[in-house]
Amino acid sequence: MTPTFNQIQFKFLLIPIISLMLASCGVKRESIVYFQDETASTTSELADFEIRFKPDDLLTIDVSAIDPEAARPFNLPAVSYNASSVDLAQGTLKMQTYLIDNEGNIEFPVIGSIKLGGLSRSEANLYMKNLLKEYIKDPIVNIRLANFNITILGEVNSPGTYSLQNEKVSLTEALGYAGDLTIYGRRDNVFLIREIDGENRYYKFDLTSINVMNSPHFFLTQNDVIYVEPNKAKIRSSNYNQNNVVLISAIATLATITALIFK
Repeated sequence: MTPTFNQIQFKFLLIPIISLMLASCGVKRESIVYFQDETASTTSELADFEIRFKPDDLLTIDVSAIDPEAARPFNLPAVSYNASSVDLAQGTLKMQTYLIDNEGNIEFPVIGSIKLGGLSRSEANLYMKNLLKEYIKDPIVNIRLANFNITILGEVNSPGTYSLQNEKVSLTEALGYAGDLTIYGRRDNVFLIREIDGENRYYKFDLTSINVMNSPHFFLTQNDVIYVEPNKAKIRSSNYNQNNVVLISAIATLATITALIFK
C-alpha cells in the first residue's frame, strides 16, 4: 500500500527530533583540548619540588662506605621473596623497609629511634649522613620511598591505584599513567584529594589552562587521590540511556498509532 501524505509527513518529522536528541550528547572541541590559552609568550616554571616523608611511609635506606664492613651493621639484611608463583624455587633478594610511625620516627640499627617524618629525601639523606659520621668514615646514604602510591578515579581510561618509582610526579604525568582522560572527562574540573596532618584537603585544577603548571599542588605526594568529573555530554548520555528510552518508546508507539489511523 502506498504511504499517505500524512504518514510521510510524520516520518520526516521524526528524523529531526531523533537527530536533535543524538546531537545533544555530542562533545564540543573546547571541552576536550588541553592548555587552550598557551601562546608563544606563555612560560611556566616547574617548581623545585620534593615530597616529604610522613607516617606510614615505608623507606629503604642503604648505607655504604669505603670500608663495607663498617657499614654492614647499619643495613638490614635483604630478604628473599618469590618473584612469581610459577617458579617457587627461584627467589629474588629484596631490601627490607623501615616504617615511619605516627610520631614520624623509624627504628634504625645501632642508632635507635630517628625522626625522619616531615623531611624531604635530600634533607633525610643529609641528616642520616651526619648521624652516621660518628660511626663510619665518609658514609654514603641513599633513602627511597618504597610505597609511593596514587589513586586515579573517574573519567580516565584506566582508573586504579598506581605504585610509582619516581618520587617527582606531576598531575599530568599521573593522568598519563591512567591512559589519559576519556572524551567525557572534564578538563576544567579535576580534583585532587590530599591528606595533610590527618585531614583531607581538596584542590581543583583546570587542565584547559597552561597556568595549571604554576599550582603549588601540581606535583603529587604519596597517597594522593585524583578524581576526574564527567562532563555534561556524559551526563546527558547517561540520562539519554536511562530515561530517554521511555521517550523513544513513546515516539515509536505514537508512530505506530499514527500509521494505523492514516492507513
